[in-house]
Amino acid sequence: MAMTPEEERELREQLARLLQEHRDLDSAIEALQGSPGSDILQVQRLKKRKLYLRDRITFIEDQLTPDIIA
Repeated sequence: MAMTPEEERELREQLARLLQEHRDLDSAIEALQGSPGSDILQVQRLKKRKLYLRDRITFIEDQLTPDIIA
């Protein structure tokens, strides 16, 4: 079933937010790992969140990409 232009716009906006958060987490993880005495547990939590975001990004990208029947 095709999505409405409104639904597609909302998905694209959500995708943009998730991509930004993913990039922000990259920066935060790098900064934490580069600082002496960094909190390993905090880094692990951020990495887990980053993996979750990657899964959500992939899911939304799949929804936005039309199915191609070969």
